[in-house]
Amino acid sequence: MVGTHPVEPSLDGQLLSRALTALQECISICTLCADACLHEPDVTELRVCITLNQDCAAVCHATAEVLGRFAPAGVDVMAAQLRACIDICNACAEECSRHAGHMRHCEVCAEACRDCAAACTEALDGLEA
Repeated sequence: MVGTHPVEPSLDGQLLSRALTALQECISICTLCADACLHEPDVTELRVCITLNQDCAAVCHATAEVLGRFAPAGVDVMAAQLRACIDICNACAEECSRHAGHMRHCEVCAEACRDCAAACTEALDGLEA
């Protein structure tokens, strides 16, 4: 899809596609992880995890929206949004990792968040190059 757009993106097409794919995956997995946490026996201990899952999904959604617009004037906004996304993905991955030993959904979520942070870091590096 990226290659069909009539405007040249501010970011390399492969980096952009990888970031958009990782963002969409992270949105889905964080949403599912939050729901799975809500069905665990001791939800009280998972409040931080649930909130971070929801925040991560929301920030990833906003990041995908911003990256999907190719306006050249938006490079600074794209960079700021990518930085915010990297931060929340790392925080969510760290929190989910705390529960990964006894909750498989948190293990999967932590991995998706790390992958998304890596893809966003590559995109940010590509913007700043």
